[in-house]
Amino acid sequence: MENKRNEATLNRPEGDRVLDAPYVFVNIPEFVRQLKSEEAWQKNDRNGITVFKTGRVTMVLTCLHAKAILKNNLVDGIFTVQVLEGIIRVKTPDGDVDMQPHQIMAFHQLVDHSIEAMMDSVILFTNNSSEVII
Repeated sequence: MENKRNEATLNRPEGDRVLDAPYVFVNIPEFVRQLKSEEAWQKNDRNGITVFKTGRVTMVLTCLHAKAILKNNLVDGIFTVQVLEGIIRVKTPDGDVDMQPHQIMAFHQLVDHSIEAMMDSVILFTNNSSEVII
């Protein structure tokens, strides 16, 4: 298997990292420190980074400021939301669910949902398809 890397960008000049290999170690506290030190975190209501990506599975670590809203997400694949820090509210067609650290919510494909950060929060998204339908 050939290792796949993410190359550095203008926004992340130190961003060169392994995204896919026979194994990928993800240091979540270090990525959270990185996300919160970047200009995007200061200017926007969120900042995120892909920490693992294959042809079928993508994992994205995202920091949300309080009141940040990810509206009307439709994901083409199985999708999970795991709260690592803070509290979020997930709005689904069947009602709202407040989530806190150590909780995970799983969705089947194309289930409409929105996510609102009730306080500064860190979440890990995992899905089995890289295609997001908005």
